[in-house]
Amino acid sequence: MSRAVRIEQTGGPEQLKVVDVSVGDPGPGQIRIRHKAVGLNFIDVYHRTGLYPLPLPLQIGMEASGVVEAVGAGVTHLKAGDRAAYASQPPGSYCEVRVMPAMNVCKLPDAIDFDTGAAMMLKGLTAQYLLKRTLPQGGLKAGDPILFHAAAGGVGLIACQWAKALGYQLIGTAGSDEKCALAKEHGAAHVINYAKEDFKERVKEITGGKGVKVVYDSVGKDTWEKSLDCLQPFGLMASFGNASGPVPPFAPGILGAKGSIYVTRQTLFTHISSRENTQAMADELFEVVASGKVKIRIDQRYPLEQVQQAHRDLEARKTTGSTLLTL
Repeated sequence: MSRAVRIEQTGGPEQLKVVDVSVGDPGPGQIRIRHKAVGLNFIDVYHRTGLYPLPLPLQIGMEASGVVEAVGAGVTHLKAGDRAAYASQPPGSYCEVRVMPAMNVCKLPDAIDFDTGAAMMLKGLTAQYLLKRTLPQGGLKAGDPILFHAAAGGVGLIACQWAKALGYQLIGTAGSDEKCALAKEHGAAHVINYAKEDFKERVKEITGGKGVKVVYDSVGKDTWEKSLDCLQPFGLMASFGNASGPVPPFAPGILGAKGSIYVTRQTLFTHISSRENTQAMADELFEVVASGKVKIRIDQRYPLEQVQQAHRDLEARKTTGSTLLTL
């Protein structure tokens, strides 16, 4: 048996219930893993509310670390006793023990502890595919300014550090002076408190009127319009989340009027749709974390039984860095 968080219907944090579930043996291509720590992410909110609809009842959570207890037929990259971490479909990480597909589970290097492993996989792999794989026409080079919204969040603080290591001038936005200071401390070249300043005007000021080649945006509805206006001609708007709500429909013609710009909507799970891609991306993440160039900041920890409060705080933007559920 395992304690697990499940929802019977979509809705608010009150739908999150801790229940006992039975856990069997892994089948072909699967593992059974006993978790040491579980990561909390905004996609979990989307699953709970039904913004990203999934069959119910649903055990939620996308990220965790732990020890492999058993492996099914055909699994060759893991064995019982291995330390491991993952960001993976299907949901179900809010639990003590689970059986799951092995494809996206990676051996956790000895240099990285379980808490860091649980806090960094989904957010770190997201930062990896954004900064290394989701690039504007002609790519990015050292010195280029880029705009990154929600720079003090879990993905944002990793991106601030990684962008600095790559030589980019990251312009980070956040909703308070404290969050802006945190982003600056983690490597952002410039910070903008969008609760006090017009970020479009500040980006134009910072870039001498040129704008940026790429905007990375997980906020969605609230930042969309002005983000498009921050782009250089042929620039790239990379949307990867909807923290303020989904972007409303728009006429493609506006992209031409704003400088023949590109728009893409990215998801991590497209990037990690194969074992080879997952491992290659994870290897880059493990290397940059083990080197100390990127430090994973864990600012909140909640016992599994306090999962409702964890979701309330996440939605109220009271969190910074990464958040863990402890077991």
